[in-house]
Amino acid sequence: MNIPFPVKETIDSRRSARSYKLTAVDRDIISSIKDFVNSMEVTFEHNVEIRFFNADPTKTLYPLMISPPDNIAFMSETDIISISKVGFVGELLVLFAQSKGISTCWYGHYKLSELERLMPHLRSADDFKEANMGYGYSKGITTGRRAICITPIGYYDDSGLRLMDRMTNKKFSFKRKKIEELLENQNDYKNLSEDVLYALDLGRKAPSAANAQMWRFAFEDDFKTITIAMPVGYKHFKWEHPNVDIGICASHVWLGLIDKGYDPQVTVSDDSGRAVWRIGI
Repeated sequence: MNIPFPVKETIDSRRSARSYKLTAVDRDIISSIKDFVNSMEVTFEHNVEIRFFNADPTKTLYPLMISPPDNIAFMSETDIISISKVGFVGELLVLFAQSKGISTCWYGHYKLSELERLMPHLRSADDFKEANMGYGYSKGITTGRRAICITPIGYYDDSGLRLMDRMTNKKFSFKRKKIEELLENQNDYKNLSEDVLYALDLGRKAPSAANAQMWRFAFEDDFKTITIAMPVGYKHFKWEHPNVDIGICASHVWLGLIDKGYDPQVTVSDDSGRAVWRIGI
């Protein structure tokens, strides 16, 4: 597969942005992102829908930041596999946007009623009853197709950051665990090729809620298959969809292997209530 952006450079430069200039993205760039979405190829079936929508310059949609004009919603069913595929597919768009100079931020705790006003997508008013305190995530089982996450797409505005955000960016969000810490069996490290280590290094740089970095890497088929999943029983203290983050991490690993000349095959399954990605080389 031909990836239309420099993989390592784009992943290394991408950061979650929580402050945006209130100007619309250049329409040629929006068109290029839409073209990328329409031509995107992955090696598994999915029903993730990517919807572009406009928002008002308020803090209603994103409670802690002002919405820029351009935004994207990632829609899918709410089973574990579909939710994790949102992370994989959505991150490809996020990285392509980054390569065009456009900032993003994975956002799950959006105001559901405001999103419905801006971009109608729920089947009925009853769907609001499944949301936790009116936000776009849910305690327990949620049904139907929903916007699992949304993201602003726009131009980063450093001058708009709060002091706390500046401190978080410098001391928290950029920190990443070493590969060895993320292996289910740390003794596996000595058996990993340089190409696999390259892919895992990109995987560990994936964004995650509160920088939890909950993914763990293991290996099958004499180290020819990489598995990516949360520990069994993992629960995030506030984020209801950690399997989105697992999908994001899997997309980074997949891109890393493509960047090294492989044609990696990808499958994902539900194991003990968690998505397990298998990437074979």
